[in-house]
Amino acid sequence: MPRPIAPSERRDAFQRDGFLVLSGFVTVEACLALKRRAEELVAAFDPEAHRSVFSTHEQTRTSDDYFLESGDKIRFFLEEGALGPDGNLRVPKERALNKIGHAMHDRDPVFDRFSRTPELAALTAELGLSRPVLIQSMYIFKQPHIGGEVVCHQDATFLYTEPVTVTGLWFALEDATIENGCLWAVPGGHRQGLKKRFLRDGRGGTRFEVLDEVPLVEEGAIPLEVPAGTLVVLHGLLPHRSEENRSDRSRHAYAVHVVEADAFYPADNWLQRPDLPLRGFQPPSA
Repeated sequence: MPRPIAPSERRDAFQRDGFLVLSGFVTVEACLALKRRAEELVAAFDPEAHRSVFSTHEQTRTSDDYFLESGDKIRFFLEEGALGPDGNLRVPKERALNKIGHAMHDRDPVFDRFSRTPELAALTAELGLSRPVLIQSMYIFKQPHIGGEVVCHQDATFLYTEPVTVTGLWFALEDATIENGCLWAVPGGHRQGLKKRFLRDGRGGTRFEVLDEVPLVEEGAIPLEVPAGTLVVLHGLLPHRSEENRSDRSRHAYAVHVVEADAFYPADNWLQRPDLPLRGFQPPSA
C-alpha cells in the first residue's frame, strides 16, 4: 500500500504521480450504507428484462442501446462469465452483475448524499478544480470467481473534454487486494498524453478514435491495495487497470467522475445526458 499523504502534500503528489490514495476518507459505516442501497437496487432489478453485458475487452461490441442510453439513468450490466452457453444466468443475479451505472449520483438520494459531501468539494478545490460537476457514477462489484479484468486505460478516453479535465474519485467499499482485483496505476503515467477516444459512431454503436499511435506505456504499474473507506483520486490521463477476480471475495467499489463545468464536452462522447443537467458538489462547510 502506498505511504500516507499529508494534507499539505496532496496537490503536489497528485500532480507528480497522477493519483492519490487517501485512507479513511469515508467511514466503514458509510461504505456499508452504500452497499445496502446497492443490494436494494439489485433486488428490484429484473435480469429477464435486460441482459446487457459489460466488457472492456470488446467494448464496441457490447455497446448496445441499453448501455448508450444509461448516461442519465440507473442501469445494470452483467459480467461476461455470468451467462451460460444458453444465455441464461449461471449464478444468482446479485453475483452476476459487473456494475450499475451511470447516474446513481443524480437519480438515487443515498448515492447523491455520498457523492456530494463538503469533504469532496474541499478536496477537489484543493487539487485545482474550479467548477467541478459530477458526470458519471458506477457501482462496481468485481464478483468472486468471475469478476472481469479492466484493461489498462485512461479515463479521458471515455469522458473527453477540451481541455482534459476529468478526475476519478474511486471509493473502496471493501478491502481491495491483489487477490480480489485491486487497482494498478502507473506513477507519473499521466504525462504521456491522451492516446485515444471512445465515441459514438455515426452509423450506430461506438468506436475508438486513435489520437496518438505511440502505445500507452503500462510498465511500472504498482498495485493499490487499500482497505475499505479509502478514496483513490485518479487523474484523467493516468493509465490504470484491474485484473480478474478469481478469489472467493468480492471487491465492491464506487466511482464518481467529475469534469470542469466550463470545459467543452463533445456531442460524440459516448456518455450523454440529454434530459439531466450536470450538478456540482455542496459547498465546503465554513
